[in-house]
Amino acid sequence: MDWRDRITVDPAVCHGQACIKGTRIMVAVVLDNLAAGLGTDEILQSYPSLTAEDVQAAMAYAADLARERMVPLGA
Repeated sequence: MDWRDRITVDPAVCHGQACIKGTRIMVAVVLDNLAAGLGTDEILQSYPSLTAEDVQAAMAYAADLARERMVPLGA
């Protein structure tokens, strides 16, 4: 799966934040839910317009960002 098929950035939608295509659900919201320990099924219940593939795309997007950026970790 290519996350680019499911995630979009539009300056006119959610201030240009990455969103699941066709929605105003920001990728960060999906990732925040995953980081809080929610499973895909729970996220899909909270956001019925999402699919399991959308959640997977959000994770793939985050993985690509993590590969591309250096995040300083405090000492």
